[in-house]
Amino acid sequence: MGKVTLGLLQHACSEDPAANLGKTLALAERAARLGANIICTQELFRSRYFCQSEDHENFRLAERIPGPSTEALGKLAKKRGVVVIASLFERRASGLYHNTAAVIDADGKLLGIYRKMHIPDDPLYYEKFYFTPGDTGFRSWKTRFGRIGVLICWDQWFPEAARVAVLHGAEILLYPTAIGWHPGEKQEHGATQYGAWETIQRAHGVANGCFVAVCNRVGHEKLAGGEGIEFWGQSFVAGTSGQIIAKAAVSKEEVLLATIDLAEVDTTRTHWPFLRDRRIDAYGDLTKRFHD
Repeated sequence: MGKVTLGLLQHACSEDPAANLGKTLALAERAARLGANIICTQELFRSRYFCQSEDHENFRLAERIPGPSTEALGKLAKKRGVVVIASLFERRASGLYHNTAAVIDADGKLLGIYRKMHIPDDPLYYEKFYFTPGDTGFRSWKTRFGRIGVLICWDQWFPEAARVAVLHGAEILLYPTAIGWHPGEKQEHGATQYGAWETIQRAHGVANGCFVAVCNRVGHEKLAGGEGIEFWGQSFVAGTSGQIIAKAAVSKEEVLLATIDLAEVDTTRTHWPFLRDRRIDAYGDLTKRFHD
């Protein structure tokens, strides 16, 4: 593969799932018209970020995969000849729900799914109440426009997840995301929190010689009383040496486009041969929780 254009759909969400799907479809159409080959949604784009509270009513937001969202996005993918990564609230079975990304190839067919493996439980991010930890493992998919790995939000803090996806062949890591500031903490900790988030993901590009694309939402959502979450936007694409290629604004809705050259993956990995020099005979301790 040669040059590929990524399109990241950064936007705010309303209380209406149908309207959110419509907005995403419209933004995806726009991205395709502007030349995007691989289009990625933000995390859980069909709703506001409902994990701010533990509320059984929110399970009604879940859907089957395949289902209405993958059907609509599959039609768009086939029509426009684009790959789509769609982050959805999956109802797998009664009492069994996942935070799932669907990977749709440029012929409109569902290539597979990735179920979020790392599930957070922090103030206003009560995801363990809703999501069963994923059982798909970390993998990659060969699409019309290159081999991609898909991980979701909290996964982005774990170098192990990025590494395993790359060991399965990923040239591009895509992260649908919903992350922001607690407004009361923003003045004191905001710059540090954002800096850590961007740095760890750029480091995945460095350590693995791959491209990294992160799609975050924008807007200030108050769903559980208090100050809510101020999503910090700033979706970005980083290169194989961690350099920022393109970045979106903090609060603006936009389609972020970035053209990358997949030939740079091989060039980078031969100049910085981290995969060659890995000591796989010495890493067994990584499979243990801790060494007391």
